[in-house]
Formats: sequence, structure tokens, C-alpha cells
Amino acid sequence: MLTVGIQYDTQDPFPTQREVWRAADEAGFDQLWTSDHLAWGKPTFDAPVLDSWTALAAAAAETRRIRLGVLVTGNLYRHPSLLAKIAVTVDHVSGGRLEVGLGTAWNELEFRMLGMPFADAPERASRLDEACVVLKKLWTDDRATYAGRFYQLNDAIAEPKPVQRPHPPILIGGRGPLVTLRAVARHAQAWNTSGGSGFDADREAARILDEHCAKIGRDPASIRRSTYLAWPDADSGLANAERYVALGFSEFILSVGGPEKALSRATLVRDIDRFARTDLERLRRLA
Repeated sequence: MLTVGIQYDTQDPFPTQREVWRAADEAGFDQLWTSDHLAWGKPTFDAPVLDSWTALAAAAAETRRIRLGVLVTGNLYRHPSLLAKIAVTVDHVSGGRLEVGLGTAWNELEFRMLGMPFADAPERASRLDEACVVLKKLWTDDRATYAGRFYQLNDAIAEPKPVQRPHPPILIGGRGPLVTLRAVARHAQAWNTSGGSGFDADREAARILDEHCAKIGRDPASIRRSTYLAWPDADSGLANAERYVALGFSEFILSVGGPEKALSRATLVRDIDRFARTDLERLRRLA
């Protein structure tokens, strides 16, 4: 059966977010994802936005069964050693329901306005690859040592370890063919594509991921594949999902809320409940 999650940005007032988290949990969705930005609201980026990982910890305490993650964490926002500690904390708060979504980060404007260092695309991708190594070492080694180009560990102690063993699943988002998809093959348990470039681009990225897996002797079927799914209506949503299922995708994410939609708390909760009652099982049964 397919996995179906929702992605809900951290831009609404906290009481609204809390009700949406609870509604998604109670309605039977499999995953709840936040997004990761320090400033948001195109084109001026002046909309209110709460920190994704802090909100995720709150969501972990407010829910009981749904799996939780950030889709995706911008690697440059936080040193991976710090992220390792944050993620372990959320894994414990949630009782082992965490998915660790990672990406390179892309919104240069945020970094410029906040005085944070940014990097070009090849360096960001290489940093992401190294960050995965750092995270896994801190989550699994009693004392972790690593000498990378960008990150180093020196007999590092990181306790406690995650609830999930050997560590929470890593999901990497992106389609960069040379480094990002290679990092997926090397490190990830799941891969996400936004779907924004269309089905043909995702099919090509899936082919490249398969090639990276073959080079290191990894079964590409061991990597869960997920994508955002547009849902203008049930017929077109299901038809699009069927194409992705044939390509080996098993997880779909629907986006709800956000300031551009200006939906009330009651409307968001109603829409989540209505989809769960009318379309959720239809989508799951495509597998």
C-alpha cells in the first residue's frame, strides 16, 4: 500500500498549526512534513515563519502515530553536528517517528539578508554529502571521528543515541545528477523530488539514481521514492499518481495551507478530513 503524507509550512499562527497537525494525525495520514526557511513569502520574503525543527518538536508532542519530518532541511542553515542533536531530540519526543529530510538549501536571499555564508551549487551538494556522513557517525558511533573537506569530528561524543536504530531514516530531496543523487545512493533510505519540473524530468532523475546505485552495488529498490502530488481533483490526481507508481514511487505528499492560500483553521481541518474520507484509500490502493 502506498504512503500518503501532507506537507504544511510553518507560516500560519501556532494554534492553527497545532490543529492541522492533530487533524492529519487523526485522519490517518502516514506522514507530516514541515518546510525549512528563515524568511518566506515571495517576492518580498516578509511573511511570518516559525523555525521548522522547533515546530516539528511541538508537532511530535501533539501527535501520536503519524511520522514527522522537515521536507527538506536546508543543510547550510545548521551545522550537521547541531542538526544531529536536534534530530535525536525530536526522535525521542516522537517516540521514534522521525524522518530526517535533507537538501542543499537554495534561497540565497535568506542567507544574504541574515549575514550567513552561502555557497555555489557544487559546494552545497558536496557539503550535503559530507553532512550525511557526520549525522550517521554521531548517531551510531560511541566516539565519532571524521576528516572531511567541510566538516570534521574529533573523537566526538553524541548521547543519547536515536530511538530508531541504527538511526532515523534519511530522505534526500533534489535531482542534481552528479552529487545529490549520488548522495542519495550512498546515504539515504528515501528520495524526494518536488515534481515541479514535470514527470519526464523525474523519470530521468530516477534513471540516474539507478545508475548511481548500480555503481556501488546497492539495490535501487531499497530506496523509497516520494514526490509531491498535485490534487486539483481525484481523477487527475490519481492518473498522475499512477504514472509515478509505474516508475517505482511509493510515497505521495500533498501540500496544504500557507499564506498564499489564506485558509482558515476550520477550512484546513475540514479539507484534511474530507480528503481522508473520500480519496485517501483510493490513492493508497494504486500500489
